[in-house]
Amino acid sequence: MRQISNEFDENLIVSNSSFDDASVYKLNEDIALVTSVDFFPPIVDDPYDYGQISAANAFSDIYAMGAIPISALNIVGFPNDLTEDILVEILRGGNDKAKEAGIVISGGHTIKDKEPKYGLSVTGIIKPGEEITNSNSKVKDDIILTKPIGTGIITAAHINKTVSESTLHSAIDSMKKLNKDASLIMKDIGVNGCTDITGFGLLGHLYNLCKSSNVTANIDFKSVPFFDGVFDLLKKNDFPGGSKSNFDFLNDFVKWNNIIDNKNKLLLCDAQTSGGLLITLPKSKSKDLIDRLNSSGINNAAIIGEVSKLSNDSKYISVEG
Repeated sequence: MRQISNEFDENLIVSNSSFDDASVYKLNEDIALVTSVDFFPPIVDDPYDYGQISAANAFSDIYAMGAIPISALNIVGFPNDLTEDILVEILRGGNDKAKEAGIVISGGHTIKDKEPKYGLSVTGIIKPGEEITNSNSKVKDDIILTKPIGTGIITAAHINKTVSESTLHSAIDSMKKLNKDASLIMKDIGVNGCTDITGFGLLGHLYNLCKSSNVTANIDFKSVPFFDGVFDLLKKNDFPGGSKSNFDFLNDFVKWNNIIDNKNKLLLCDAQTSGGLLITLPKSKSKDLIDRLNSSGINNAAIIGEVSKLSNDSKYISVEG
């Protein structure tokens, strides 16, 4: 899309040019539409869980903008050689997650495909000017992450049957959890920037945020929350291809502390599904945000770093041990 020039429209407040999670289109002085779409093939065995995860993942783009999702359309690819009851469970999972979020699924479209795919096109609303973008992070902001990292390596290990049930279920529960409460809390407190962590991994989405905001991020590896059991999986090299592609792209933009080995580098680039929100805000507000997130049941939220000034010789991200 970056190679295709969009027709100028003064009401298009946020477009794909800023690497944001959703577009924002102003209807009037009080309402703007926030729109996004996401879908992917199954990453878990249970069709109902898959439907819930896909829905939570799609809604997250709207939550990351500080908006309220109100409606969605299903997007389905489904093969002829699978029974219809599997599709019913996928859609039931998505519909139940939409009900939990207060969103109506008003229809959708299905095509035949060689493998199942499910996701949603989501529409939200926000008052123009109140959208939270990834291009407004400020120097000296704290960087807060609301969910643990590791869903990519965990789901890949599940395919290879090398992950424990407890680690897998922790990841599934996290992927099914909506970012709704985190979004409402951050908007009430007032933050400078936000994005959600999905396929580009923690450092990939952080890179987009830093590039759009013209800043650099200093990350403390020891402060990043990871799922229990993830470091045992590092020894088995169960990384998905997307995580390796993320690392290959990002390596030139990251200054690594010498004590960070290649497997831990890959973990920070691990392709996530339905990950948490990555928030930047003034230090004076960080404790309040963490306390309120914890009170709402978001117990893994952590300050993982700080935003700094981007100089001519600095990289977009610096990772310390």
